[in-house]
Amino acid sequence: MAFWNRRRSIDAMLAPHDGPALKKTLGWPHLMALGVGAIVGTGILTLIGVGAGLAGPAVLISFALAGLVCACAALAYAELSTMMPASGSAYTYSYAVLGEAIAWIVGWSLILEYSLVVSAVAVGWSGYAVGFMNGLGWALPEALTVGPHVAGGIINLPAVFIIAVVTGLLLLGTRESATLNAVLVLVKLTALVLFVALALPAYDAANFTPFMPNGFGAPFVQTGVMAAAAIIFFAFYGFDAISTAAEETKNPGRDLSIGIVGSMVVCTALYLIVAAAAIGARPVASFAESPEPLALILRDLGQGTAAQWLGASAVIALPTVLLAFLFGQSRIFLGMARDGLLPRSLAKISSRGVPAVVTVFTAIVVAVLAGIMRLDELASLANAGTLAAFFAVGLSLVVLRVRDPNRPRVFRAPLWWLVGAITMVGCVVFFLSLRTSTQLWFLAWNVVGLVVYLVWSSRNSRLARGEEPEG
Repeated sequence: MAFWNRRRSIDAMLAPHDGPALKKTLGWPHLMALGVGAIVGTGILTLIGVGAGLAGPAVLISFALAGLVCACAALAYAELSTMMPASGSAYTYSYAVLGEAIAWIVGWSLILEYSLVVSAVAVGWSGYAVGFMNGLGWALPEALTVGPHVAGGIINLPAVFIIAVVTGLLLLGTRESATLNAVLVLVKLTALVLFVALALPAYDAANFTPFMPNGFGAPFVQTGVMAAAAIIFFAFYGFDAISTAAEETKNPGRDLSIGIVGSMVVCTALYLIVAAAAIGARPVASFAESPEPLALILRDLGQGTAAQWLGASAVIALPTVLLAFLFGQSRIFLGMARDGLLPRSLAKISSRGVPAVVTVFTAIVVAVLAGIMRLDELASLANAGTLAAFFAVGLSLVVLRVRDPNRPRVFRAPLWWLVGAITMVGCVVFFLSLRTSTQLWFLAWNVVGLVVYLVWSSRNSRLARGEEPEG
């Protein structure tokens, strides 16, 4: 069969594979914590200011729209991940449903997404860490806290440092890192609840007028509600990292659906409450440009101690996002390497049951990006990769329901045709609302990816070599 039509067999995919296996150590509480830890992070702590600057108080609508599309994507992920509980996430589902060529594009886009998410969160963490240290009188030279895009900047050293710390934690083992992640998630959620409790007494309805100063927006219009939603989309995804843990889950049929859907419900409600409290407490213009908007709002309200505590909790707990996405990235690489689309040496599993080689390789790449690039650039380009993956998952849900309606499904997405349609249409609209430069960089990335696939990967995959039956 021609390479563009080659599909993996779902049954063959779930069969035992050669070599050391990942250890099944995770239950649904670990997965919920992994999802919430990945979702609640730089998006709400930092990008709420960026979104409010684009949409004004109507950023609340932006949060709701981004949440709707991600909720539908989460339902699609829940159905597919319980049917195909293997490392690889959207890449794996696309390989079995849409074919090898599309799967490669999705996997290549996921590499972009996860790498840039880790880099963006590290830069966001650096902003809070530097602010926290300044409050303690421990100021670092500016040249070592920002990349070369700022005059006088050399490298964002705190961002590189935190990536190294999280990488070391992941190398210890999956269960150990997941347990610590759950503790840090509680710290982060407590901080956000405290922010809401302190901001609500200062609520002023006048801060919501004018509600939509830049209009609703439209494709190719890079201000307004839609432009903000396209950026804020970054604040919602992370539940897809749960699907990369499918192979390490004790009871994937039950635990994956609970983790994916549950984390989205919790985080959507939390985001809307925090955003409303922030805008009600202070005018949008006062925090739109801040790298630490929530802490700034608390300082403006005379809550300096609470602001310091919020900054400290961000410094302590934001690494949960890094952990979740570095974890996910290594599993994406692992799945592609096992399939022969990337060098198989990357699929080595250490004695602790983790893919050590690919974890270290990923950490080096994202540390370089975090050291030199801006937060908004990283978040915007990461969104493009995610939108491609989510579109593929929505399409895979629809295609598989039509092609193989009788295959057992542990979790069934309700109104699957509507869930798939909202996911796909939403992803296209959000992509068209991204910056033109982001769209062009994303297309350039995938042109490079297609060249790599045609020259090397399409000839070396397990299917191309006849090592596995086609679907």
